Amino acid sequence: MTVFHSSTDWRFWHPWVLAALLSFATAAALAHGVSDADKGFLEGTTGVQILPFLYLGAKHMVTGYDHLLFLCGVIFFLYRMKDIGLYVTLFAVGHSTTLLMGVINGWHINAYLVDTIIGLSIVYRAFDNLGGFKTMFGVQPNKKASVLIFGFIHGLGLATKLQDFSLSREGLVPNMIAFNVGVEIGQLLALGMILVVMRYWRSTASFARHVVASNVVLMTAGFVLAGFQFTGFLSQ
Repeated sequence: MTVFHSSTDWRFWHPWVLAALLSFATAAALAHGVSDADKGFLEGTTGVQILPFLYLGAKHMVTGYDHLLFLCGVIFFLYRMKDIGLYVTLFAVGHSTTLLMGVINGWHINAYLVDTIIGLSIVYRAFDNLGGFKTMFGVQPNKKASVLIFGFIHGLGLATKLQDFSLSREGLVPNMIAFNVGVEIGQLLALGMILVVMRYWRSTASFARHVVASNVVLMTAGFVLAGFQFTGFLSQ
């Protein structure tokens, strides 16, 4: 669906929306970290701890606004459950692969740079929703491939955070598998809530009127998140 050229929705843009967006995006920039309490548990635990790591994984995804914003962009124009399931599975495969391999193999990548790309993945998704690539460049990137690739990057985001802690090697593999399963459970829970809201919204006349404005908000949130993280990288 190409809507990039449309300007009719701009009359619905209000200053309070921008203010709320900036506050939300700032919270998103901070949400990808790990709380002090969780950090203490991660660094203090030894051996196999399946249930705690399962819980922490689900908690991360449900409060991981960067992941949720990206998922909102992915499913924005998906109506059939088969299509939603395919795209979410691609994201989960990418996310799971780099999360597990990054922690277990000790990949050391600058967290600020990874999170900058995660912010730009949200921008990419919203720009694609607006038909920007087709309109401005005359090409349409493969949507499935992009979701998988950005899934890899989102997985690296948490892997880099977890490597900042002194994780015990004892029980690391089963603990990371449990954490990853928790992430996917959290993703399903969050996705379910998003779909309920999206299904209701799509049944109203408001959806068609606000397609452009909604994706512009999504793009701006991605830019703010990316800018926040890149500033952190420059200030190291």
